[in-house]
Amino acid sequence: MTSQEEQEFLNNLEKKLWTSANKLLPSLDASQYKHVMLGLVFLKYVSDAFDIRRDELITQFKNPDDDYFLDPADFEGGADGQAYHEEIESELEGRDYYIETNVFWVPPVARWQFLRDNNKSAIGGATIPVTIKGEQKKVKISSVGHLIDYALEAIEAENSKLKGVLNKRYTQLQIDQSKLGELIDLISTIPFHHASMSSKDILGHVYEYFLGQFALAEGKKGGQFYTPKSIVSLIVQMMEPYKGRVYDPAMGSGGFFVQSEHFITAHKGKIGDVSIYGQEANHTTWQLAAMNMAIRGIDFNFGKEPASTYTNDQHPDLRADFVMANPPFNMKEWDTGVSDNDPRWVYGNPPSGNANFAWLQHMLYHLAPNGTMGLLLANGSMSSNTSGEGDIRQALIDHDLVECMVALPGQLFTNTQIPACIWFLSKNKLARTAASGRKLRKRSHEILFIDARNLGYMKDRVLRDFTQTDIDRVADTYHAWQTGKAYDNVAGFCYAASLAEVKKHDYVLTPGRYVGAAEVADDGEAFADKMARLTAQLKTQFAESERLEAEIKKNLAGLGYEL
Repeated sequence: MTSQEEQEFLNNLEKKLWTSANKLLPSLDASQYKHVMLGLVFLKYVSDAFDIRRDELITQFKNPDDDYFLDPADFEGGADGQAYHEEIESELEGRDYYIETNVFWVPPVARWQFLRDNNKSAIGGATIPVTIKGEQKKVKISSVGHLIDYALEAIEAENSKLKGVLNKRYTQLQIDQSKLGELIDLISTIPFHHASMSSKDILGHVYEYFLGQFALAEGKKGGQFYTPKSIVSLIVQMMEPYKGRVYDPAMGSGGFFVQSEHFITAHKGKIGDVSIYGQEANHTTWQLAAMNMAIRGIDFNFGKEPASTYTNDQHPDLRADFVMANPPFNMKEWDTGVSDNDPRWVYGNPPSGNANFAWLQHMLYHLAPNGTMGLLLANGSMSSNTSGEGDIRQALIDHDLVECMVALPGQLFTNTQIPACIWFLSKNKLARTAASGRKLRKRSHEILFIDARNLGYMKDRVLRDFTQTDIDRVADTYHAWQTGKAYDNVAGFCYAASLAEVKKHDYVLTPGRYVGAAEVADDGEAFADKMARLTAQLKTQFAESERLEAEIKKNLAGLGYEL
């Protein structure tokens, strides 16, 4: 958890970046601007991480107690001699020193200092000298965009994990090249160092903030790559992915993976205990996700290429311990090229006109025997009987796969006003120890319903958000029910229903049907007395309304207007 001082530092940094960058690139729309800014932030991160490792190595080379110690006595002139300094400089260019600590190898032409020193001379084209492996070479650069693309290409060539990940289109941008140079200078001035936070943490926050801002700017299209942080945090906190394989088949920019990392770190776990698997059809969004992982040092497997989850499953043999996703709601015409006999459709063939239960069954197919999954779907999924959807939902309930349903408030998403809910499913509701260490009780033939529609606050005129208290309340209720410790049904908020009760409601899973209405505190006033008081109050208000109406008409008449 970040302290108040750290949060203030991050907030000021993010605002400064966003405001300044907007001034520099007013001619680009958000979809272009996103890649311009995030690509440069990524470049700054890998360069900073490289420099930090470089400084560590210098200390190690000079420390007699370190395995990498270079003894000055072995060189002519000793510690002050040229030979010793040349040897250290040579060793600092050894890529294995960086790879062994999971730091990307950054060639000289891709180091931030090189971009900073040469972006002015690159305007209009230039031949720039660079030292590569001790040799002086000259590089022909046609523009600032070319300088950046050249750096990104050099990093990709040296790091196989980044192959195809970086968006190398700066040369093609139809903008004033001097503005790109100013953007490099702007990012150079930002303090990516803090007494209690690492460069990686700071840049990770900046990257995440920018994704959210771009999602707002792009509106409906923004929802294709970004799920609001508080919703992702809620699902992650409920599922607690401490150890095992985590999979998102509609990963967007990788928000579920980032919040999983935050959760694990906050609870003193090890990110290395989790394996990340994802899939995304949109190529540029796939690149955003890969950069999002790389900037945090998270190892990942996003398949060989961006591809449709329906027709080109990148992880056919994966059985994940945790599956989390926010797929597109109510997607139509999704099944072109998908067989009716697809092995994923165990509980019924999803209709062509709506992919909701295709996503759900795809995720179930990839779930390990003790796995749990959570996915966001439109509210219609809880009650629809259209085109066999009711039969699929019934089959899921009859097979005791549904564990919890959460109804969400409206206005949570940047891209849709469709009311949404969260489905939590589990393949094993027997008593066992979860990855978090929680002792789960036997929950067979039970479903927990949580109505969270009244939680949250309006963060602006259009968007609602959850507070951490809201998230804790929902997650704590879920965990209390799972463990059987301190759980009670709360009218209007949560209810643990038996399968028999769900069947009585015709297999409809809308929480409002089960939790009932919240209890209203009795104020002690008799009903007859209250009605008499309220009726008298209303009569007085009607009279006041008539008086004000007459006054307004009189004033308008004085101005020559008649109603």
